[in-house]
Amino acid sequence: MSDTHRISPTSPLGEVEHATLLSHDIGNMFCNEEYSNVTLVVEGRHFHAHKDILAARCHYFRALLFGGLRESDPECTTIELKDTNAQAFETLLKYIYTGRVNLLELREDILLEVMGLAHRYGFAELESAISGYLRAILSIHNVCLIYDVATLYCLDSLKQTCYMYMDSNAEDVMESDGFLSLSESALREVISRDSFYASEVRIFEAVGRWSEANQKVDISDIVKAIRLPLMSFQELLKVVRPSNLLSPDSILDAIQEKYDRKDADLNYRGVLIPDENVGTVKYNAKVMKGEMRTALLDGDSVNYDLDRGFTRHSIEDESEPEGIVIELGKPSILNTIRLLLWDRDNRSYSYYIEASVDEKDWVRIVDHRHYLCRSWQTLHFQPRVCRYIRIVGTFNSTNKVFHLVSFECFFTTKPFELDPTTGLIIPKENMATIKHSAIVIEGVSRSRNALLNGDTKSYDWDSGYTCHQLGSGSIVVQLSQPYVVSSMRLLLWDCDARTYSYYVEVSTNQQNWYRVADRTKEQCRSWQTLHFEARPVTFIRIVGTRNTANEVFHCVHFECPASATDPPQSTHSDPEGGDNMPTTPTSSS
Repeated sequence: MSDTHRISPTSPLGEVEHATLLSHDIGNMFCNEEYSNVTLVVEGRHFHAHKDILAARCHYFRALLFGGLRESDPECTTIELKDTNAQAFETLLKYIYTGRVNLLELREDILLEVMGLAHRYGFAELESAISGYLRAILSIHNVCLIYDVATLYCLDSLKQTCYMYMDSNAEDVMESDGFLSLSESALREVISRDSFYASEVRIFEAVGRWSEANQKVDISDIVKAIRLPLMSFQELLKVVRPSNLLSPDSILDAIQEKYDRKDADLNYRGVLIPDENVGTVKYNAKVMKGEMRTALLDGDSVNYDLDRGFTRHSIEDESEPEGIVIELGKPSILNTIRLLLWDRDNRSYSYYIEASVDEKDWVRIVDHRHYLCRSWQTLHFQPRVCRYIRIVGTFNSTNKVFHLVSFECFFTTKPFELDPTTGLIIPKENMATIKHSAIVIEGVSRSRNALLNGDTKSYDWDSGYTCHQLGSGSIVVQLSQPYVVSSMRLLLWDCDARTYSYYVEVSTNQQNWYRVADRTKEQCRSWQTLHFEARPVTFIRIVGTRNTANEVFHCVHFECPASATDPPQSTHSDPEGGDNMPTTPTSSS
């Protein structure tokens, strides 16, 4: 028996696997005149092909050759394909027969032609493969051409990659020959982006060069994307005015806008580096104001104590406190800041954060002056260009000093939702967890934070719950920062048939409390899901008012907001045993 007919040793017994041989044999028919029954003419070149193979591999050729069109006539053996590059078509035809293309062997212009044919003929896998390859070979010289192709074929992923590359290399891209070949719509779209970071006068000069290379194009819509108020008076008068690309009225309007508006309100451009902290020494960030400045940007959020590992400022009663100021290496587009407030005890802080481009005009982007906050803070806001960030502490529950251990700032691509009235985050997941720096500040338990550890199964008569004596005290949870929430969920201790009554109150400062649930007249057991009108919440107080078995209120698990789906009811048995309060408090208020 010949080798070509032996059963593969790796195939299941009785199964023959010769797909490679089949692919090889069909590949040998590529441009083979033998058995050919159709000739495709492209730019004068003749390609011998086989109707059945073309139809089997491509919907376009199936419709052309067997769809009742003139080309489906058996007597039609020669078909001319217009508006097609012959070299690119040869590459595609070889792919149809073999399923292989060596992209490294193709010039960039032919590669883009092949992508166009793959798009036209419906070879999505090939189109995707070429798109991925183009992302890997982006350069100053080809990014504009590839961007135009990505726009033409609606390749969003490739288009976004081109955007990011052009944003990061804006000035070099504007100097390239490829920039002059951008289409009118592509040019306007590129320079309209906040993240196309270059000086406005350089962008204006590049548009002028593009106009000279494309003299038949009316650039009136393109120049509208240039942000004239960002230019200096000198640039407007010495560069823009002599160019004659803009009317005198447009220049005067820009001067008027620059005069009328604060710098903080101008539509700045900034660097965009998605999901990466730009508040680091790597990106040339530095602390401009604050005591013990070196600790803030060192990346160490573990090694700190009473004396070291933080930056601080005195909490003053002045109207214009200096606070802690960080200067970023470049103006950057941000929508997220993360802070670590000193948290080696249960103290809380209040603060606000402002941003500026010129360190003169400041915009408040976070205002937590009226909230008590602790530990890690994740703060979202509407995207804006920032060069300077000022954090000002206004309250410390222990002393008159504001302590900041760690600082991060970045543009997150993860979705978030802000309450339109307060600007606070509306969370989509449970924030009452150890991971999110929540703590239990009042209540009794054998293990610290048993209420927040996510364990809803490991509890019995002696452990796994937090409790308080009826008529005395309560269970209080503090979230790390204020959130706007409209639901909560509790698991009441349910190892027997007892029922509880209780109520729940919330606060942002531990002084003003608002009751969001009143079940004092109900008999409740096991899982409790509470819904109420959305409101800012930092502290949650759970107060038991009745237990049908004894004088203690027991809560096993707490969530805020409630999870999307309720868990199954508890299957705990009813063993014999005592029911006493643990003697180790989680903490005292």
